[in-house]
Amino acid sequence: MLRRFFCVLFFSSLSFAGDSETVVAGDQFRDCELCPLMIVIPAGAFVMGTPVDEPGRLGHEGPLHEVSIAQPFAVGKFEITFAEWGACVAEGGCNIWPADEGWGRGQRPVVNINMDEMGAFLHWLSRRTGHIYRLLSEMEWEYVARAGSRSAYPWGDAASHDHANFGADECCSGADGGADQWKDQTAPVGSFPPNAFGLHDLHGNVYERVQDCWNPSYENAPDDGRAWLSGDCRAIGLRGGSWISSPELMRSGERDAYNGYYRVNVMGFRVARELN
Repeated sequence: MLRRFFCVLFFSSLSFAGDSETVVAGDQFRDCELCPLMIVIPAGAFVMGTPVDEPGRLGHEGPLHEVSIAQPFAVGKFEITFAEWGACVAEGGCNIWPADEGWGRGQRPVVNINMDEMGAFLHWLSRRTGHIYRLLSEMEWEYVARAGSRSAYPWGDAASHDHANFGADECCSGADGGADQWKDQTAPVGSFPPNAFGLHDLHGNVYERVQDCWNPSYENAPDDGRAWLSGDCRAIGLRGGSWISSPELMRSGERDAYNGYYRVNVMGFRVARELN
């Protein structure tokens, strides 16, 4: 059992390959007019997983283990939207226009896409910009979701509709900005406050797919931020909960998995980018 929790963030300057611009943690940028808005995330270290006394905890959320993220990287400020997906379709990189369930497109997170279709988007974005875009690893996802916190959610230990779009539930506070307005559907990205890294909607709205194959615990997991690409690779890791999730499914340490080839209206994705 680890005797203490910690999160150490290392802020340092870095340059993009081919650019004279120097960026630091917290900087925002787009690689093109149609590209996602990205935020530079610092290197750092944290304890991944949940303590045994956290309400709602399941066994696959442990054991607690230390993870180091050695290099800064960039993460999408928001989940990928229908508007960004449409740019990929318009340029021939994506070949489907997924259903929006009648909720609207534009700045809502894209849903009803599978892993192959996400891969096509990432390939288009990487080819268009000349930089490597990918999904986050599960370790990276929890690192950026916690953003230095050790509570169940980055804002504290109680779920709140003031902070996330999740299933309407009388157990939770803050219905004015969340459960009442966006009941039973996605919300436009950025409708709720950002976390300490400046990222929105990591909790609720849509589940976010990560690179990792599914493993039923963290035994023998990598500890350096890499995706865990062994295990049950028919099942792709999911994090963060969705617009219909119960509060415990939105916790920073909660993890789930689903068949990556199914299209459903509770799953989307967020991108990461190498800084090189």
